[in-house]
Amino acid sequence: MALISGIGGVFFRAKDPDALLQWYSETFDMQMDDGFWTQAAGKTVFQPFAHDTTYWRADKQVMINLRVTDMDAVLAKLDAAGIAYRDTSDDDNAYGRFVHLEDPECNPIELWQPKPKDVIK
Repeated sequence: MALISGIGGVFFRAKDPDALLQWYSETFDMQMDDGFWTQAAGKTVFQPFAHDTTYWRADKQVMINLRVTDMDAVLAKLDAAGIAYRDTSDDDNAYGRFVHLEDPECNPIELWQPKPKDVIK
């Protein structure tokens, strides 16, 4: 029997926690219920990176990766809200499609749309 069954939460410091939670909720349509977010089943990556990685900002210890089902719809919403992002996808990526952006407090976010074979239903 596995002792760990999944990620229980993501915790990080914020200058204005209430405003930042509202930004995440509105920007990504994350339905929050009393501080809890019930997410769809699927793979969760748990991967330490080298301390000198350049994959995200050096002044940030953590990057949040959010799994999405329709990247084009998310990008349309970001465009409509004037939120800048960088699409790092290419057709040869074995893991799916990736887009990078930052929240209003400059925390790095990676949006990930897994290839259909990787989605668990």
